[in-house]
Amino acid sequence: QVHLVESGGGLVQAGGSLRLSCAASGRTFSRSVMGWFRQSPGKEREFVAASNWNGGSTYYADSVKGRFTISRDNAKNMVYLQMNSLKPEDTAVYYCASDLVVGGDLYSVGSYAYWGQGTQVTVSS
Repeated sequence: QVHLVESGGGLVQAGGSLRLSCAASGRTFSRSVMGWFRQSPGKEREFVAASNWNGGSTYYADSVKGRFTISRDNAKNMVYLQMNSLKPEDTAVYYCASDLVVGGDLYSVGSYAYWGQGTQVTVSS
């Protein structure tokens, strides 16, 4: 079992920055693919970013590429999402996810075994 807790959300003006954190506990974190997803009211949860086990490979949605950066610290069981140049359309609840299921696609919501409770990010115009 893996327990994920997100933090760092809040209210920020357009053009500003936030850094989200996800603390993981439970089984071996360092071997897990970690992902960030987000969900806006009335919309489906969507992929934002993902990292392989050591951060050597990272993946981003086109909408955040060049503005967001995913990173991880396996020694601390932490994964981060640095969000710069925020836009009102980035407003959403952001979720941390871990552990791809067998045959899973890291871009897909259904591919992750564990999820955090989410943290709200609101970007004002």
